[in-house]
Amino acid sequence: MDTRSEENEAEPPRFYHLELYDSAEDLELFSEEPFRRRDLGLCETSKTQGAEEQRLPSVGNARESDKGEDTYCITCCVPIRADGQQGGDHSEHEVIPLSSVVEIAKDEFRKNVCRLEDQITHLESFSSHLEEIFITIEENFARQEQNLERGYNDLMLTLEQRYEEVMQALGEEKKEKLEGLYEQLVSCGGNLDTCKDLMETIEDLSQGENKVNAIKAAVATSHRLVDFLKKDVDIDLSVPTNFEARVIDFSDIQELMDSINSVPAPLPPCAPVMNTQDPNSATGTSVRVCWSFFSEDIVESYQLYYKRVSNETSKEEQDAFMLNVKETYCTVTNLAPNAQYEFWVKALNRAGVGSASERAVYITAPLAPVLKRKEIQSCEHAALVRWESGNTNPVDSYTAELSKLTDGEDGNIITESIVGIPNCEALIQLEPGHNYLLSVKAVNMGGSSERSEPVSILSTGTSFTLNEETAHPLLSVLEDGLTIACCKTESPKCEWPFRENSFTRHTYEFLNNGMTPDITITVPPRRIGLLLDYDKGSLSFFNTDIMQHLYTFHNHFQDFVCPCFALEEPGTLRILNGVAMPTYTIS
Repeated sequence: MDTRSEENEAEPPRFYHLELYDSAEDLELFSEEPFRRRDLGLCETSKTQGAEEQRLPSVGNARESDKGEDTYCITCCVPIRADGQQGGDHSEHEVIPLSSVVEIAKDEFRKNVCRLEDQITHLESFSSHLEEIFITIEENFARQEQNLERGYNDLMLTLEQRYEEVMQALGEEKKEKLEGLYEQLVSCGGNLDTCKDLMETIEDLSQGENKVNAIKAAVATSHRLVDFLKKDVDIDLSVPTNFEARVIDFSDIQELMDSINSVPAPLPPCAPVMNTQDPNSATGTSVRVCWSFFSEDIVESYQLYYKRVSNETSKEEQDAFMLNVKETYCTVTNLAPNAQYEFWVKALNRAGVGSASERAVYITAPLAPVLKRKEIQSCEHAALVRWESGNTNPVDSYTAELSKLTDGEDGNIITESIVGIPNCEALIQLEPGHNYLLSVKAVNMGGSSERSEPVSILSTGTSFTLNEETAHPLLSVLEDGLTIACCKTESPKCEWPFRENSFTRHTYEFLNNGMTPDITITVPPRRIGLLLDYDKGSLSFFNTDIMQHLYTFHNHFQDFVCPCFALEEPGTLRILNGVAMPTYTIS
C-alpha cells in the first residue's frame, strides 16, 4: 500500500491499479473519516504495467483535472470540490474524478456482498453438515450406551452364574466332609459303648459272691476284651478340615470386558417392511410407494427396486429398476397405466447394504374408458350409456360424471357423480328438457383414471341409434347410426345372407298380435312420429307433416320395447330422435 508522507509529496505521479479486499470493513463509503488509499484499493505499481493502466480511470494532478467536476485526492485521501477552493493544496497530488471513486466503491461493495452471500451459503452448508454430524454422534452414543448396558448385563449374568457354580461346588464338598466325619463319629461312639460295657462287666465280676460263675463270666469277658483290643481303632480324622483351593476361570469374563471396552464394528441394517398401497396413491403413470423401518440400526439411504408384473411366461425375466432414496417414501414415475409392479427395498449404511424386504405389489391407475356413442340411448328422464374399459387388467368400478349445460358464465357444472358402477353400462336418471355432457372414469386400488371423452345427451325425448346387427341384408345403416339405406338388387331372396337376429318383414302395415287394422291413409306420410307411453301401454303413430294421428296400439308392456323400421323400395330412411313431444299429441 502507498502510505506516502509529506516528504515525498513532490514526487512525480505514479501509476496505480485497483486491488480487491475480502473484508467489508475495508469500504467506508462517505463516512465521517476521509477515504484512505486502502479504502479505494489503490496501490503503487511500476510504470511498466501499461496494460493495467488502460483499464483504470485517469489519474492526474489537481491542475490538470476538470474544474467543473468533483475529484478525489489519492495522496491526501480527501475529496476536492469543483469550486477550486482546495485545489491549490492538491496541485501536485494524484487525483481522480469523484464519480470514479464512487463507482469503484460500488463495485467493491457489490463484490463484497457476493462474497458475503457465498460465505453465508458456505456457512449454511457447514451448519447442515454439523447438524448431520451431531445427529450421527447422538445415534452412535445411543448405540454405544445400549452396547455398554447389554455388555454390563451379560457380565453380571456371567458372574452370577459363576458364583452359583462355585457355591454349589463348595456345598457339595462341605456335605462330603460332614458325612465322613459323621460316620467316623458314629464308629467312635460304638467303640466307647463297647468299652463301657466291658468295664461294667469287669466291675460286676469283682464284686460277685459266686466264684464259679464269676470265673466263667470272667473267661468270656476276657475273650471279648482280647477281641476288642485286637480291633484297630483309627483315631485320625478321615476328612481334612481344609477345603480344596479353587481356581476360578475368568477368561470368558475377560472377553466380555474386552468386548465392552472395544467399539463394535457397524453392521448392515436389517430389512425394512414394505407398506401396502394406499387408496388413490397412483396416477396412470406414477405411484407413491411407502415403507417402514422398525430397527434401531443407522440408515443413511434406501435402495428401492421395482419391476412390472407380467403374466406372459417368458424365459428372460424383466430387469429391475433401482432408485436411491433418502426418505421412507418415493413417487415412482414413467410407469404404464393399469399395470401391476413389484416393489422391494433395501437399507444402506457405511457397513453395506442390508437384506431386502418382502415384495409388495402396487397398481397404477387405469386408462380412461371409451364411450360407445352409437349405443347411447336416452329419453326425457333417463339415459342408457355403454362404454369400453380399454384396460388389460380388470378395474374395481367406474364413476360417471354428469354435467348440465347452462347458458351462464360457468358453462358446464358437474351436477352428479355416480360411483361404484360395476359394469361397462349404467342407467342414469336425467331431468327433462336439458342438455348434458357425460364422461366416465375407471377406478382401481391405485386411483381413478382420466375422464373419457365427453358425449352430449339430450333429455328432450327418446334418443337411440339403429342396431346394425339386426338389419335386413338389403338394408344398411350409415355411419351416423340414424340412417337406413335400401339399394336396388337383382339377387333372388333365397341368396340374401340373413343374420341370426335380422328382421324379415317387407310390407308397411300396422301389425299387432297377428291382427292388422283396416286403416285408410289418404295422405302418404313423409315423416312418421312414434309416441310410446310405457306406463299406459300405448304406442301411437302420427303424420308429423300434417299433425295427423294414424293409429294407436294398446298393450301391457312388461319388458324392453325396441322400435324397428323397414323399407320396401330403394331409398333412405333417417331417424330423428331426442325430439320433444309435440303438443298436438296430447289429447
